[in-house]
Amino acid sequence: MAMPDIKGDARRAMDVLKAGGVAILPMDVGYSLIGGSADSLKKIFETKKRAQSKLNAMVANNDIHRQVHDLDQRGYDIVAAITEDHGLPLGAIAPAHLDHPLLAPLAGDALDRSSKDRTIAMLLNAGPFHAEICHLSLEELHPLFGSSANVSLTGTKFRVEDMEPAITDIADIIINYGLRKYHLYQASSTLLNVATLEVVRYGSGFELIADILKRHFNVELPPPPPGFIHDLISHRL
Repeated sequence: MAMPDIKGDARRAMDVLKAGGVAILPMDVGYSLIGGSADSLKKIFETKKRAQSKLNAMVANNDIHRQVHDLDQRGYDIVAAITEDHGLPLGAIAPAHLDHPLLAPLAGDALDRSSKDRTIAMLLNAGPFHAEICHLSLEELHPLFGSSANVSLTGTKFRVEDMEPAITDIADIIINYGLRKYHLYQASSTLLNVATLEVVRYGSGFELIADILKRHFNVELPPPPPGFIHDLISHRL
């Protein structure tokens, strides 16, 4: 049986996204519904039935993060410790250089729906396919934004077969790599504001991230809601 052609699949997906299409892409923390244009992001937002307060996240690697996010050295060190030294995925939120050339194609309403108070959320270190398409995004200066491939409030999907038809129907390309790595958590990435150290969402790997911050940075993150760990163990989150 043929193994995944990560470079080829990322190239095909990127071509679709640059042409204004919508893609379902395999990330370690679940499948993502991604667009690279104002029209595709509007279609994603409306199909998912997202609340107006919900923002898109950027598909990014650490090179994009270091160029677009505007942090002090401690903030960059925290992200590097989590994603590079310990190899964990992270949804990193931080102030951003909104005039960076990578963001130029999404000026206007699309960028407004993907930023808040000049901050941008980035999904970092989410697996080999994620790494390859992030490389293409930066090299070709074409931004990619989106969110989990599900109708809002129905839970992250770790298999394409579990997605609602409304989601798969709008995709111009689906890269199906089967069951995703962090499926035991049944949760997408932990969202952390790496400037303020506010936990915006408790998600995959949170207990590991909290341990890293405590041991290396003397930072005690607030504990997750009651029952969080139990729900992870019993696959009910």
